[in-house]
Amino acid sequence: MTRTTIGYGAITSIPERASMASYHYVDEWQFRAPIEAVWNEISDPLDWASWWPSFLCVEQTGPGDAQSVGAVHRYTVKGALPYRVSFEMRTTVVEKHRRIEGEALGDVRGRGIWVFSTDGKMTHVRYDWIVDTTRPWMIQLAPVLAPLFGWNHHFVMRRGLEGLKARLQSRGY
Repeated sequence: MTRTTIGYGAITSIPERASMASYHYVDEWQFRAPIEAVWNEISDPLDWASWWPSFLCVEQTGPGDAQSVGAVHRYTVKGALPYRVSFEMRTTVVEKHRRIEGEALGDVRGRGIWVFSTDGKMTHVRYDWIVDTTRPWMIQLAPVLAPLFGWNHHFVMRRGLEGLKARLQSRGY
């Protein structure tokens, strides 16, 4: 299941131009694997590039506490379209096997929220990506390119789903 909501803010002094393009993407993944195995992969972003092809680079730029709250990671992501997005994400909430939240700042600004659940046989993961673009060309072209930006986001997420399924399968799930 995939849902996309897109909105635009207006600059009061120049009403015909958008000052911000806001997006809310929802992606839902399911795995026939224990929640612990899925959690271990998603909660370790430093390893994402090994199974998520769209993540070109992930590096830790700031430490967090024992649960990783406060940790800051820098991400560089490339989808199918000919541009990259770079941002830092500061982890704000970690509830083991339930939820991870972070605040993004860079080419996008906003929040990412991973929510985990299980019914015993399947692990369900929901990701909400609620962001505003900050790059001027993305803001200016959003009225025309917003559907492509959404398609590109979901391309990145599909690659993550496929990569994580393959990773879990290689580990016996």
